[in-house]
Amino acid sequence: MENDVRRSARTRAIVAGGLIAAALDAANALVAYKLAFGMKPLAIYQFVASGLLGSAAYAAGLASGALGLAVHFLIAFTAAALFVIASERLPQLRRDALGWGLLYGVVVFVVMSFVVIPLSRIPSSTPSVPLLVDGVVAHALLVGLPISLAARRYLGRPERPALSGAVA
Repeated sequence: MENDVRRSARTRAIVAGGLIAAALDAANALVAYKLAFGMKPLAIYQFVASGLLGSAAYAAGLASGALGLAVHFLIAFTAAALFVIASERLPQLRRDALGWGLLYGVVVFVVMSFVVIPLSRIPSSTPSVPLLVDGVVAHALLVGLPISLAARRYLGRPERPALSGAVA
């Protein structure tokens, strides 16, 4: 029974954190890339799909846009699952969800920018400073923080450990 309750809480934390992070990050991408490059939503998600399909993604219409959106959500759910599982083993992550969530968002941005994207079929490019700043701040606030708060909401906020050997 306890395992079912724990598994259900874990699933709710992953789903809530992943959905919220994916939706907020998607909204940010739509605004940032529209302002920076004038990109339309379909082109933004074709760009994501180009990580798998290369330049052929831009000729595949709505299908590649849908693939890009699906990949975006998959990445968000993966990020949520990693944090939730880690927070079960390291309760400090939930206890101090604000700080750890912000830091986790920055880590997600760094891993995506310097590991995942370079290993994909997306051509290398140098991001503009405004997009780099937006990426770091948005991932901290719109990805890491919602994921950490969902973990704390569904898995609970652990109590601070008592100080051992403290003198009264």
